[in-house]
Amino acid sequence: MFGIWSIVPPLVAIGLAIYTKRVLISLFISIWVGGLIYAGGNPFAAVALTFTWMKDVMTDPWNARFIALTALLGAGAAFMFKIGGSYALTKALEKKLTNRRRAQMLGWVLGIVVFFNDYVNSVIAGNASKDINAKYNVSREKLAYILDATAAPMATIGPVSDWIGFQVSLIAAAFASISLVGAKPYFAFLKSIPWNFYSILSLIAVPMIIWGKDFGPMAKAELRAMRTGKLIADDATPLSSVENDLGEPVRPDSANIWYFVTPLVTLVGVGIWALWYTGGGPAGKPVMDALADTDVSIALTWAAFAMTFVGIIFAFKQKMSFSEIEETMLAGFRTMLPALVIIVLAWSIGTVTDVLGTADFVVGLTEGWMTAGILPFLIFVICMFMSFATGTSWGTMAIMTPIGIPLAYEIGGLPLVHIIIGAVFAGAIFGDHCSPISDTTVMASIFAGSDHIAHVKTQIPYALIPAGIAGVLYLFSSQIQTGIVLLLIGIVAQYFIFKWVGNYYQKKNFTAEEIEALNNKEIFDMEQVGF
Repeated sequence: MFGIWSIVPPLVAIGLAIYTKRVLISLFISIWVGGLIYAGGNPFAAVALTFTWMKDVMTDPWNARFIALTALLGAGAAFMFKIGGSYALTKALEKKLTNRRRAQMLGWVLGIVVFFNDYVNSVIAGNASKDINAKYNVSREKLAYILDATAAPMATIGPVSDWIGFQVSLIAAAFASISLVGAKPYFAFLKSIPWNFYSILSLIAVPMIIWGKDFGPMAKAELRAMRTGKLIADDATPLSSVENDLGEPVRPDSANIWYFVTPLVTLVGVGIWALWYTGGGPAGKPVMDALADTDVSIALTWAAFAMTFVGIIFAFKQKMSFSEIEETMLAGFRTMLPALVIIVLAWSIGTVTDVLGTADFVVGLTEGWMTAGILPFLIFVICMFMSFATGTSWGTMAIMTPIGIPLAYEIGGLPLVHIIIGAVFAGAIFGDHCSPISDTTVMASIFAGSDHIAHVKTQIPYALIPAGIAGVLYLFSSQIQTGIVLLLIGIVAQYFIFKWVGNYYQKKNFTAEEIEALNNKEIFDMEQVGF
């Protein structure tokens, strides 16, 4: 509709955010630029459109419930901290997590275990691992990367999640559109998992980095944290800080680990049940059908409320007064305020890309010259760009699945369909992982206590390597038609690339003393690295 102008607003948002390190103003300006383009250059009409789009996304029922969900997650996390749950967990794990490697692996393991939703993943893994990582001077940027690299990639491959329910519903609709009978959407999804190269490589990259060598901006952030004890840079501005917002825990000595575990078990348990229930599970629907039809915003809002309610019960047990409980809840809401503003603005830029026809323009660039040999690669790259520019993996999946599946079936039949499904989901996850306007990226910054732009800048080099390897693997998919074989090749290649890049970067940028300190993963405190 607007041709090349349609990609200007998302590019403005990303470029300004990286240049200014101020996400809010960058997003607002990009929305106004979109209004300017839509209004034919009228700046006053652009202002009116900007606030109309913001109003529309906030009054959307799903979005409104998501705002409530996010606020409740903040309140639940606040109670876990205030009643001493996080403190008790740190004390309980001190004897097991005795070095930096183990502390970082905690966040990764929890990210794998909490597979059913990316938001809940960040809440649980972040709250459980933040304090113990701080003890060993792990930078907030590194922790945010660990959270972000496991949340969406894990949710998209399951085994059961609201993501998978959504993905299977898209596959089913695409199958119906081409009258493909005899192919089960859920089994098509399962066969696509080995072809979801980016998600799997991203998950495996985390322990490779933890047990290997940091490079790029992340290496500098880690050296700063180890040398000075500063978990964030002096000029950094975390999206929120539970400690600063809430003060010290009440009666930490009387707290125990159940003050942490019980709210999280409630969140997970009620969340899984509610996803099944709101999708029609009680009416006898199979689990995957129920997940496909579930209302995620309602289900997870119930779960977040239940988590907060349990936190309130423990607050009374810790002898907190009504005023203290009310203040803790409000403080929890405040910790989420920056995220809520960013998310509303990110939704609004999504509206801009929709009305300007950004997706149609990007897809249209590839028409007329696709072949079976390059189709998986092109689908992957298009989804990468689209999800990074718009900050939404679900939106990218919703746009590209009904385009990619019919095209793949026409060119290469059902085997190519499985590859394309994996490529669509892999490309969509890249943007969800890396884009500064992605809600998942924002959540990782919040629950790691990291400056948001610092998180984005430090993790992009780590994400580009698995993304580059995935792109090469898709190019070879027409010659090697077994996803597992390609994936194993990719894992081996990723290991050696990370090792070479880490060695090369550190030798070029650090002194021998700094290299030795940076790679001493067993340190307990700063004295052991000579600082």
